[in-house]
Amino acid sequence: MSHDHLHGPIRLSIAAAVVTIAMKGTAYAVTGSVGLFSDALESVVNLMAALTAFFALRYAARPADPNHTFGHEKIEYFSSGLEGVLIIVAGLGTAVYAVKRLMHPEPLQNLELGTLIGLAASGVNFAVARVLLVTGRKHGSIILEADGQHLMADVWTSVGVIGGLGLVLLTGIEWLDPILAVVVGLNIVWTGSELVRRSFNGLMDHSLPREEQDRIRAAIAPSLPKGATFHMLRTRRAGQRRFAEFHLLVNGDLTVRAAHHVAHEVEASLVAALPGLEVMIHVEPVDERESWEREELKRLGEPPGPATPG
Repeated sequence: MSHDHLHGPIRLSIAAAVVTIAMKGTAYAVTGSVGLFSDALESVVNLMAALTAFFALRYAARPADPNHTFGHEKIEYFSSGLEGVLIIVAGLGTAVYAVKRLMHPEPLQNLELGTLIGLAASGVNFAVARVLLVTGRKHGSIILEADGQHLMADVWTSVGVIGGLGLVLLTGIEWLDPILAVVVGLNIVWTGSELVRRSFNGLMDHSLPREEQDRIRAAIAPSLPKGATFHMLRTRRAGQRRFAEFHLLVNGDLTVRAAHHVAHEVEASLVAALPGLEVMIHVEPVDERESWEREELKRLGEPPGPATPG
């Protein structure tokens, strides 16, 4: 599956990270604000994450080969998991540095200029984050969604930091800056942990969402001939690719050719209902006891079937 349409948004993310590192670094240099320092640090992490995502997309686009017969898309989950870890590290680093500054305060200066630069950098990140999230959800790319969520976390970080600097300007209470930076750091850690959890689910072959499973079941039923049924439905996702496999139980007297035609019709109905779905069907006689694997059905949460098949 080609990923060329995803490379543009990732390149945009890389460019945005470079630009915002320069902007936020300048804002920190002119103000000495620990909040703006944490903001600049997260942009460095953004750049590392965007570069990781770019190379992961290139690897995921490789076609299946003898050593990777299901393709290379699972690299996307590794990439988003790594991005989540980087977010967590950035959040913890922000909080630790903020606590240190709280214990050893330093004077702030040029807050008006620093605030304006920070606002401009936030605008850049917000625009790029929207592009990443919309494109990622449209094409089912966890890499783009992860990068978009990362940038949105950065936007909220910047909003919190700039709000804190505004309070410092209004009140003159400079310890508000590191206090707010601690809160922002903890929020960043939460965002990263959610990405890690989602990536872990993908690597562990988590089932498709219930709504998609229901669409699969609804597409199978109308295609079945009289007396046929199905069970043992298992689904998973790898990057943008979705997989479904199940046992198709048909009349045991059907010829192999006829059973193949039934399976082909069922598969066609599934692909029409969920374009791009890759289907594997195991045909079995409905009237054979061995076709009803009661323990397996129980494990998957499905009815055990008739007590005496046939």
